[in-house]
Amino acid sequence: MAKAERISPADFTCVLYEVRNHVAIITINRPERRNALNRRAYDEVEAAFRAASADTDVRCVVVTGSDPAFCSGEDVKEMMTGEEHGKSVQRLTAVRPEPTPAAVAALECDRPVIAAVNGAAVGWGMELTLFADIRIASEQAKFGEIFIKRGLITDVGGLWRLPAIVGPAKAAELLFTGDVIGAREAERIGLVTEVTPHDQLMERALAMADRIAVNAPLALRFMKEGLRRTAYGDLREIGSWVSGTLGKLFETEDHREGVKSFLEKRAPVFKGR
Repeated sequence: MAKAERISPADFTCVLYEVRNHVAIITINRPERRNALNRRAYDEVEAAFRAASADTDVRCVVVTGSDPAFCSGEDVKEMMTGEEHGKSVQRLTAVRPEPTPAAVAALECDRPVIAAVNGAAVGWGMELTLFADIRIASEQAKFGEIFIKRGLITDVGGLWRLPAIVGPAKAAELLFTGDVIGAREAERIGLVTEVTPHDQLMERALAMADRIAVNAPLALRFMKEGLRRTAYGDLREIGSWVSGTLGKLFETEDHREGVKSFLEKRAPVFKGR
């Protein structure tokens, strides 16, 4: 497969991309899989954020999913089963000592990013909401850092950004339990700024984007960079640690049990090895 930066939005099959009124709209479009990400989808998410960053006409980005979900994380069935099983395991265990490319593209996007969370945002879908600067949720939204249920740790969003957004103790609770919370609880703890009726979500998100996009483009970019520097710190250091740790965890029996139990729709039995 071509590298993500060489994929044109015209070639996307898993993501919808459009620009209107200085706002780029990125929509994960695998509704039949609840917008779970396979390798192609990860590459297209990366390419979409790269395209928005390179387009001088874009002043704000809105990321969302095609109903009924925002993003249900990684497509475990496609990644870990079927004829490509061996190749998938090799891909997952051969983790590069650097942050996930799609995460880097989203975090390095120098335009303000709004996540319009229309449904379940779990696993890497939760991470994607954390890469945004502002999160607006439908009443149907759900959020969950469920990595611990698969014998893994979160990507950089949960470790690097979640504590700054909701506080270290609440972040620890969400990360250690893997609990899934609803939109109102997400609003109460400060994870989202607003909860709207489902049919008004994109209207509200685009209205916010329009309010941002009328401002000076260069000042917006520097404002975002200033917030990143003061609120979050260094991405590459934590990203390198996360990738190295995941490389070890992918090889554990507990991870294999976490995936197997998910596919078999049962509670996992972890053994600490």
